[in-house]
Order: sequence, then C-alpha cells, then structure tokens
Amino acid sequence: MNNAIALAAVDLGSNSFRLEIGSYEHLQIHRLEYLKETVRQGNGLDSNRNLTQESMERGWACLARFGERLRGFDPQRVRAVATQTLREARNRDEFIDKGSELLGFPIEIITGEEEAALIYRGVVSQLPATDERRLVIDIGGRSTEFVLGQGSVAQSVASYRIGSVAWTSRYFPTGAITAEAFQTAEIAARAVLDEALDTFRPGSWDVAYASAGTANAVGETLAANGQGQGVITRAGLDWLQQQLLRAQHLDRVKLEGLKEDRRPVVAGGLAVLRAVFDLLGLESMQVAQGALRLGVLYGLVDDEQIGDIHTASVLGLMQRFGVNSVHARHVAETAQQLWLQLHPGEAHAPASLAWAGLLHEVGCRISRSNYHRHSAYILEHSNAPGFTPAELEHLGQLVLGHRGKIKKMEAFMHRPDHALQLLCLRLATVLCNSRRAPDLHGVELQRQDQQLRLHTPAGWAQRFPLSAQLLHEEAEAISKSDWQLLLQLD
Repeated sequence: MNNAIALAAVDLGSNSFRLEIGSYEHLQIHRLEYLKETVRQGNGLDSNRNLTQESMERGWACLARFGERLRGFDPQRVRAVATQTLREARNRDEFIDKGSELLGFPIEIITGEEEAALIYRGVVSQLPATDERRLVIDIGGRSTEFVLGQGSVAQSVASYRIGSVAWTSRYFPTGAITAEAFQTAEIAARAVLDEALDTFRPGSWDVAYASAGTANAVGETLAANGQGQGVITRAGLDWLQQQLLRAQHLDRVKLEGLKEDRRPVVAGGLAVLRAVFDLLGLESMQVAQGALRLGVLYGLVDDEQIGDIHTASVLGLMQRFGVNSVHARHVAETAQQLWLQLHPGEAHAPASLAWAGLLHEVGCRISRSNYHRHSAYILEHSNAPGFTPAELEHLGQLVLGHRGKIKKMEAFMHRPDHALQLLCLRLATVLCNSRRAPDLHGVELQRQDQQLRLHTPAGWAQRFPLSAQLLHEEAEAISKSDWQLLLQLD
C-alpha cells in the first residue's frame, strides 16, 4: 500500500462508545480522529438483563452521530464491535438492528476471547518488537480481559464478567465510599478472578501491562499527583484508595488528572485493579497505550503488510521528511561496519546506531543550515510508535552530535558506549561525503582505551583526497574531547 488508506473502528463498550479513525501508511496506523461519548450502557441493564429504553436511546443517538462522520467510508475499512453489555443483554438484537442502521455499518457482538485477542494486538502494536513475555490486563466496564503472550503472539486469553461499571454499581450503589465497601468489592473480585491463576501464574510473564479505561484513569491520576509516570504501583493504588476514602462519596472526589467521566466509576475500577495486584502478586504494571479499537484497526490491514514497529516508525519519518534513503542507508551501514570492527565479538551493532544513520538528515526539510539541530529536535519530539522517550532522546543526541563541534556532546560521551556510537556515526558521515557508498576495502578501525586508530590501504588517500582531508579535520575535532583519532592514511 503506497497510498494512505482511511480505516475506522467503532468500540461499543459498557461505559463509553468510541470511534477511532486512522490512516494506514508507511506500515503504520496514524490517528486522524478520535470521538468518545460516555453512554454507560452497562448501567442500563435491568433486573431481567434487558437494556432499558433510555439506555438504548442514548446509544442510538451516539451511533447516529458516529454514522454521520463515517458516511462515504469503504465498508471493507470499517468495523464496529460490541462487548460485554451487549453480550449480556437479552434484547441486544433490537439494539443492534437499529444501531447498525444508524451507524451505516453492521455491528458485531464479539466474544470475550476475541476481545482479549484484539486488545493484545492493539497493545503490542505500540510496543517494541521483542521476545518478552507479556501479560496484558484490560479492566473494562463490565468485563476484564487477561492475555498472556510473547512478542506479538497472544498465547492464552480469558474474559471475566467483572468491571468498573458493574463493581461500582454493585458495591458503591449510592456513591458512598467506605473501607468496608472496598474490602467487600476486592474480596468479590478475587473470587471471580481466582480461576485466572490456573493459566496466568506468577512468573509466566516478564512485563505486565494494564490497558484501556480503568488503567488510563488510574495511571493519569497517579502521574498528575507525583505517584509515578506511565506505571501503576501497589503503593500508588494504596494512595489512591486513601484519597477516595477521604472524599467519602464519589460526588466529592476531586483529584488532579481524574477526568469527570471516569469519576463515577473509579471506585469499582480501583477495587478490581487492587484485586488483580493481590491475586497475581504484582508490584507494578506498565500503562499500555494500545487498546481494543487499535487492535480492530490493525485487523483491517493484511497481516503481511504490518512490519516491525521500530522499522515502520523510522521509515515513516524518513518519508515524511523527504530523507534521501539511499544516502541514509549508506551512512547507517557504514556506521554499523565501523562499530563491528571495534567490537569483533559482536554479531550486530546497536539498532540505535542504524536508526540514527537513517534519520540524521530528517532536519534538512526545515533547513540545510544547522540541519543536525533540526534533526535532533524532530526526533526528540516525534510521536514514533515503538520508541520510548528515552530512546528518542538518545537518537536525538546522536544526530545532534554527528557533525559540528564535539564540545556540546561532553555529557553524552561520558558513557563509552554512547561515545563510540557517536564517533562511528561521525566517521560514517565523513566517509560517505560523496553521497555514494564508500570503499571500505582494507580500511581498519581499532580502539585502545579512548584512542581510535584508522588505517587505510596503500593508495587510498590518493584515490579519495577529499575524504582524507575531512578525516584530518575530524581528527582535529575529536581531539577537543577526551577521545583521540589517530590516522594512518596511505
């Protein structure tokens, strides 16, 4: 797919209905638009498990608005899925028939297991491609999904009828918040989830991730109050529970970072999350960025067209900023070859070195003058799926220091591995000065402590006089740091 394709996912959750519109290009899906309405259908089930007329009207009105936005979309590029509330509702067919008509696209009621698999797909689409064993837990309004997988493959999935809307309605029905209510809610949640231990045993994952509504609400609240950024800890959950107990009623809960639409169901969601921590012996969970609707979007794209997320992000940035891909690859490959000469026992150079080589000229689209500074700014402030902020900062520092005075990189070069990556990148850009693949036959780079020695074969300097001159200038620049470059240009 060389041209961008518009995709849309509609998620009919128990608490909110969501519409996500994305553009598929450069092997990635980029958000174009996101609409969310708090419908709370999960509260609209009566004692006979029928949706009340009022709750159906709220849902239909929302779907009509979503339908207007989706007019003209290719039916093959839109998928609408409904989850636990409509799985339970006895009169679901009535709601689905009219809802599909208003939306303009068929609405599917998916199983809890399919929901879990789609959640996992959405979560891992925003994570680096690694072989880590991942536990993903999604606490929704009326169901909670558990997924155990490795890399991008979901291996075990399960869905339980428990969630923030259901538990708030059942154990905090009047909005009153007490220690006794929390204790009862957590005990009940552990009873429902107890069977999860048969499959999701502690020690069967490397990293635990929490996704979607409850996780985002808790994570954002903790972060806004100095209780951790992007991570939910046991201590953070204890702190949040104390804040709710101090408020005594859901109507009086006022916390920085807690959105108004989440306040009415936060107690039930917190009780379930605390039960998960206790049951699985967790000390922390990473807040995941992906969710069900992103998994639905990626499901609309052929699997063979979805590549490694790091590669996709790098290629996307290169195309967006008009990078000369041939020259960029020459620089990346040369930098890697130089690194491997300095580390003969290693099979691969650091991926960050290749990425920096591919992206070192992204700033040229802004200006050729001081383009390395523009490149650094772009990388450090880009939304690049798969990359952590620390990785983007590292790439930004590498491209910032690949040319110009080296004094500005003093702090970065304090670590030898950082210094060697930067020096390999600087030498690669020098050797690729003609914007052609350099002749490295017989060129050897060696290291002893903080001294590099570059040796070329006989006649090399005569064949490449400009490269030889630039190498001498580079040696002079490097001498201003704690490192040295000694040249033997024959």
